[in-house]
This record gives sequence, structure tokens and C-alpha cells, in this order.
Amino acid sequence: MARGAPAGRLGVARLAGIMAAKRTADLIPLCHPLPLTSVKLELEPVEPDAVEIAATVSTAGRTGVEMEALTAATVAALTVYDMCKAVDRGMRIEAVRVVHKSGGKSGTFEAD
Repeated sequence: MARGAPAGRLGVARLAGIMAAKRTADLIPLCHPLPLTSVKLELEPVEPDAVEIAATVSTAGRTGVEMEALTAATVAALTVYDMCKAVDRGMRIEAVRVVHKSGGKSGTFEAD
């Protein structure tokens, strides 16, 4: 996160991520709309100039919600970038990935 960025910006980024998860089917071609039961985003400053974002998404349906979680996390990161770019244009969004997935046809996945 950019030096001197107010913590309130993280709340705006959290809201943007939640909204994005709900709109994933509108953003990603061939991604069908899903009834989400929960969308949670955690934004944690880990260094003076960095923030870690974790998205957790749930559905009662029988399909995975990986795309919704990835969309939530990346839109939250893009929102942080947008609000902090005046302070640091050299920011990077890195290491976006699925860490854990359970349920659905493919079963459980744990990243290494």
C-alpha cells in the first residue's frame, strides 16, 4: 500500500471486492451467475507499502466459486491501486491465486 495511505481506503476496497464477486458473471465471459451465500474480504497491511488481500466466497450451489473469489480479490487490489496511485505509481499487484477450494465436482484443492 502506498506510503501514507489512510486505512479507510481499505474499507472502500473491501466493498469494491464484494460488489465485484456479485457481478462476476457480467465481467467474465461464459461464467454463469451463482447465488452467493457469503463474500468476505480481508485486507491486511503486511508492510508499510504492501497489503495482503484474501477473499472467501461461498454458495449453496453445487459448483465452484473460484472465479468469484479471484474477481473479488483482484478488484479490491485494483481499487487500492486506484486510490493510492497519486502517491506511488510503481505499485504492483502480485501472486493472485486460489489457495483453497472445497466442494463441487472436483473436490478439495490446497495450494502448495
